[in-house]
Amino acid sequence: MATNILLPQWGMNMEDGLLVKWLVKQGDSVELGQPLVEVETAKIDSELEAPMSGVVAHILASEGTTVSVGTIIAVIGKPGETVPRPSPTATTGSTIREENVSITTSNSERRTQVTPVAQKLARQEKIDLCRVQGTGPNGRITEENVRAAIMTKRQTENNPAVQVVPQARKLAADHGIDLGQVQGTGPNQRILVADIKSAIQDATAAQITAREAPPGKVVALTGLRKTIAQRMMESVNSMAQVTVTTEVDMTEAVKLRESLVAQWRKASIRPLDLDLIIKAVAESLKEHPRLNATLASDEIHILDHINVGTAMAVPNGLMVPVIRLADKKDLLSIAKEVRDLANKSRKDRLSVKDVTGASFTITSLANYEIDAFTPIINPPQVAILGVGRIAARPTVHQDKVVVRSIMVLSLSFDHRVLDGVSTGEFLRTLKGNLEDPEWMLGTAANLDV
Repeated sequence: MATNILLPQWGMNMEDGLLVKWLVKQGDSVELGQPLVEVETAKIDSELEAPMSGVVAHILASEGTTVSVGTIIAVIGKPGETVPRPSPTATTGSTIREENVSITTSNSERRTQVTPVAQKLARQEKIDLCRVQGTGPNGRITEENVRAAIMTKRQTENNPAVQVVPQARKLAADHGIDLGQVQGTGPNQRILVADIKSAIQDATAAQITAREAPPGKVVALTGLRKTIAQRMMESVNSMAQVTVTTEVDMTEAVKLRESLVAQWRKASIRPLDLDLIIKAVAESLKEHPRLNATLASDEIHILDHINVGTAMAVPNGLMVPVIRLADKKDLLSIAKEVRDLANKSRKDRLSVKDVTGASFTITSLANYEIDAFTPIINPPQVAILGVGRIAARPTVHQDKVVVRSIMVLSLSFDHRVLDGVSTGEFLRTLKGNLEDPEWMLGTAANLDV
């Protein structure tokens, strides 16, 4: 037996309703509780749902039509049933009772503050304020909220084929989303709240992308710079990197370096602070071999050779030439090798052997007046030492405030392999080796060059 679908009375003051969108077509099969049509009234936006399963035999009122309460707007019959078309003006005596109609309402009756301008504008444009989301203080509806609702209403009128759930329409109005540009993912391409949220995200991303690019030259990330970028991303994404710092009093080390100027003149080499630091690092790694290691396939390889890499600037990036067996070389040999590698680096003549096999890396920004920074580990190594500038600073020395040459060391380490205790002990050893550098004198006197 066919069932006539009448416009129910939702609230005592409801006299009629505007059929905004049919969500089904004549001939469609429907299930019990499936939304049939969106209805706009003076108080609420609602979806009239099917009171039974069956087939939509007739749709008697078109979209955009205002119908009175009790008017038959559709007929649902059994599959295969021949249903005569009733008069569209037929009213009550209906086969569907109001209490059996299930509705989904986006706004219940509420007390909401509305600005006078917004109220006047809504009245002129026939906007139901109950369906407008206020964004003012305490949810107050403003002129902007009403204008957004007007825009959405016009978009809907211009796109009659678009089906939109009431909540989605409100969200679109609040964010100025053109419903005609939204692809619905619901039944019959109906636009859901999730579709509007996705459109909001897309609009935000598009606004960011559409911003005018800053003026200037565009340089492609290629070659060495691209390789460095890939390695750095591999490093930060694959390790639990932590950086610790300490201050070192380099006053005595500076004095030692200055004393070597005359001794090394015969070798045509001017001593650098980096020479002393490399030697001190190599010596310290002998006492703390866990930092002289690599991590691969969940295995820690503690190396029996100490090969110290030293980062050097080259066009478009950095190279890390290696001082092999640095712990077994005297200070002058280290200095000579550093100069040779630097010269090769400037002339782009570094070999594969020159830049592979490092077990630990030192990188310095001392020449750029940098005090401390966060170096990024060169995998598969497990630590890297950042060297800052040496600067004259007031400090307490032998119970007196005096000016001393202070340097900051920044040690980044892989927390999967090392912890604060082991790295702290290494830095303490290194600090001691640099603050009391007389032990290096025995390694600095080889002048048979």
